[in-house]
Amino acid sequence: MASQPMRIGTRGSPLALWQTRHFASVARAAIPALAEDGALEEHIIATSGDKVQDKRLADIGGKGLFAKEIHEALADRRIDVAVHSLKDLETELPPGIVLACVLEREDPRDALILGAGCGAATADDPLSPLPQGALVGTASVRRQAQLLHRRPDLRVDIIRGNVQTRLGRVAAGDFTCSLLALAGLKRLGMADRAQVVLEADAMLPAACQGIVGITARADDAATLALLARIEHAPSRLMADAERALLGALDGSCRTPIGAHATLLPDGRLRLHGLVARADGSFLRRNMGEAAAKDGPQLGRDLAAALKRESPADIFG
Repeated sequence: MASQPMRIGTRGSPLALWQTRHFASVARAAIPALAEDGALEEHIIATSGDKVQDKRLADIGGKGLFAKEIHEALADRRIDVAVHSLKDLETELPPGIVLACVLEREDPRDALILGAGCGAATADDPLSPLPQGALVGTASVRRQAQLLHRRPDLRVDIIRGNVQTRLGRVAAGDFTCSLLALAGLKRLGMADRAQVVLEADAMLPAACQGIVGITARADDAATLALLARIEHAPSRLMADAERALLGALDGSCRTPIGAHATLLPDGRLRLHGLVARADGSFLRRNMGEAAAKDGPQLGRDLAAALKRESPADIFG
């Protein structure tokens, strides 16, 4: 065993811990030195994003609050790597911190969680289960904008907390329905709670939804070399394109933005991008294709097109 264990930083939610333990299992399987007893240590770190549960992220500082304290621990050398839901990781990382690798992507789609009073989905309308004026619980302006664009009659209020908390609030009747990432439900063994799975043409996912990302220090060559051995190359191609689009749009958590890349059978990459107003009164969606290796440039080009075709207030 190495003289010092690899210390893994993570948030403490059930999903974050599942992702961390999944990373550990992948690392042990691929790297013999990490398979030895005591070679990996889990360090739970409370983040600002977890502490405030009654406000949108945009109102308390943005998605970076899910990683701020973790990256401080990384920079201070209290941990060696950190595990993240990549959709929650800001596109511009702190100096000296890099996205070292990504794991294989889980299903990126969103799912509807239905409460009492909802009906059944029809083949041509996935939102048909929602009664007129239904109260939807979500803290995501991306989800809110796409819902209201299709169904202006819906009402939206903030719901935050972990997967179990959100499921419980719908079951208690606080909301008619909510939306969750299907990836999280699958990872927690709760896929059956997804009564309606929303295809990307009905609800474009968040950039990098379903991808677990691992950050490390840029100067830690030994750790970076180890992590390179578990990189899932196809997922990295998708992640790089989606994060390039998000970064080029310079979107805050106040800006509804969706991004979804797929690898085509011929080796090319197709990228869908979306921007909208939070109230659903404007929504623009574009698509482009390029060689997979050119995904980041495709993301930037698609972002530029979306900016040209959108009102200036979208990015204000």
